[in-house]
Amino acid sequence: MNKFFGYILTPFHYLYFGLILVIFHPIQWICLKLGGYETHKRSVDILNWFLTSSYYLLGNRVRFVNHQHLPTAHPIIFIANHQSMYDIPPLIYFLRKYHAKFISKIELASGIPSISFNLKHGGAANIDRSDPKQSIAEILKLAKSMNDKNWSTVIFPEGTRSKTGIMKPFAVGGIATILKKVPHALVVPVAINNSWKMVQYGSFPLRAFTSMSWEVLEPIHAEGRTAEEVVKAAEEAIRNKIIANPI
Repeated sequence: MNKFFGYILTPFHYLYFGLILVIFHPIQWICLKLGGYETHKRSVDILNWFLTSSYYLLGNRVRFVNHQHLPTAHPIIFIANHQSMYDIPPLIYFLRKYHAKFISKIELASGIPSISFNLKHGGAANIDRSDPKQSIAEILKLAKSMNDKNWSTVIFPEGTRSKTGIMKPFAVGGIATILKKVPHALVVPVAINNSWKMVQYGSFPLRAFTSMSWEVLEPIHAEGRTAEEVVKAAEEAIRNKIIANPI
């Protein structure tokens, strides 16, 4: 039934999703030119509210749980597992007060309405995976912004999306680079469940009537611990929250 209704509802989702991206591209440009960073950020927050709402057109459920009392004027490294591109809009919207920026593939910073504009001008680290020097320079630039502006970042240490919901091992690299420059950063795991099911059948049809969740877990204090220890602790915390049999 999920697939059957997916065939019916997916076109409405894509039409709405694409329309929102096209509409907010010039809105972002105007907000950035006239109001600077803060106004642009508000437009991005609203954009991602609309993008998240597109999931409901498929009858899907979005549940974001955050019972943690996290500081808003302190840099945070949010570490999350990665199941689909649909992980991202809820993270941007529900973590908006923490000014969370993404480490993204440089290819995404061009050609996509709204998304590319935000990646270029919103403070993200857009890395070229074939160029280690450029990647490190981008991550260091983000780390500087975290220190100077108390921004946060969201990192997917698996490196690629899990198409079955089963977590891959976490890599330390980017997190270690940031922790060297922002050793006082708070590390916060985020467990994402079932967003992979939305693309279980590929890009068409999208799966309908799926319950997805994002849960912010207990912070990990990085000071006095190695990056490897911090990442291992985050990985274990997330694994303990991932549905044991996602199929």
